[in-house]
Amino acid sequence: MRTTSVPARFRLANRLERVGFSDIVQIRNKVMELRAQGRSVHQFEGGEPFLPTPQHIKDAMTQALAANKTRYAPSSGIAELRAAIAGKVNERNRIPATVDDVIVVNGGMQGLFGAFQCVLDPGDECLMFSPFWTPIKDLVAYSQATPVFVSTKEARARGLRETLKQSLTPRTKAIYYNTPQNPGGVVFNRSEAEIVAGFAKEHDLIVLADEAYEDLVFDQEHVSIASLPDMMERTITSFTFSKSYAMTGWRLGYVIAKEPWMTGLRKTTLYSTNGVSTPSQWAALAAINTPTAFLADVLEQYQYRRDLLVNGLNALGLTCEMPAGAFYAFPNVSRIHKESRAAAATLLDAAQVATVPGIVFGDAGEGHCRFSFSTAPEIIQAGLDAMKKSL
Repeated sequence: MRTTSVPARFRLANRLERVGFSDIVQIRNKVMELRAQGRSVHQFEGGEPFLPTPQHIKDAMTQALAANKTRYAPSSGIAELRAAIAGKVNERNRIPATVDDVIVVNGGMQGLFGAFQCVLDPGDECLMFSPFWTPIKDLVAYSQATPVFVSTKEARARGLRETLKQSLTPRTKAIYYNTPQNPGGVVFNRSEAEIVAGFAKEHDLIVLADEAYEDLVFDQEHVSIASLPDMMERTITSFTFSKSYAMTGWRLGYVIAKEPWMTGLRKTTLYSTNGVSTPSQWAALAAINTPTAFLADVLEQYQYRRDLLVNGLNALGLTCEMPAGAFYAFPNVSRIHKESRAAAATLLDAAQVATVPGIVFGDAGEGHCRFSFSTAPEIIQAGLDAMKKSL
């Protein structure tokens, strides 16, 4: 039997060696397997808005197609959309951006990818509050830099500046700043944003701000760190249409940045996707122009779901702080098992409740599981009932 040797050059580039795949994909595969067996699963593992994309946004796409708006657009985005985005971030985020500071991208992920590529060189370090959205460590690794994790809980207890300073080294180049946070729902308030901004200026760091959940903040204000004095020039802010307008599958986002970062973002966009689907951008324009009353109504619906889930989890002895933003609860599940992977497996096998083990969000997430409350109230209640019977 002949064997074929693999040439030594047949290997992935070094930059991909530390880049992994999402554990959440594996969880989704397990859920699909259970469903294929005919078992009912209460799904709390996802990150999708509960509502469909609003009709006026879909209509804008249809109208763009009918009008043959299907040719290449400028790689930074159509002029009308960029102008509307600049107006939005000035008015709602208080970020003093011009049209030249705006680039349209294929979802928040491409924006974050470009931001890390623009800032980080091999050997650099990036401070990250933990627990964190899982792909971030891989975006840092793809840049051949090193993520340095800072416990959000510890930083808030001991002081953000003091805790960040403990992790500072001569190689520190940037801070990844996510508010509201995924998975814990933490929202940094204005005074906390000012502390992080002051630390960045004091140590000449770049801030990579992720504001995917900007419109899902309960009972307090959302503060864009780029809106603070002297922060616009050292902040790259990534936004997405996915969560605010239920457009996850549309793959639409935008980034706000000054030079030299904008040149870098234009290059990473030009030489990866060459821009964003033209008809989709007309749908994005309709989304940006949606009256803010829509966002307020949706937020109220999320708050009802949040309260239902979190109160129910606490009643089951799964201690959970009320999340201040996003649409996730992050209860302590150590009474089920001290290891979150085992706890998540028990929840799925015993109660058919699908969650995400906290360890996938970093060591600071161990002992917790992430539950999404972006689903129907009936599903939330059915999941709680199933856990009550099984745990």
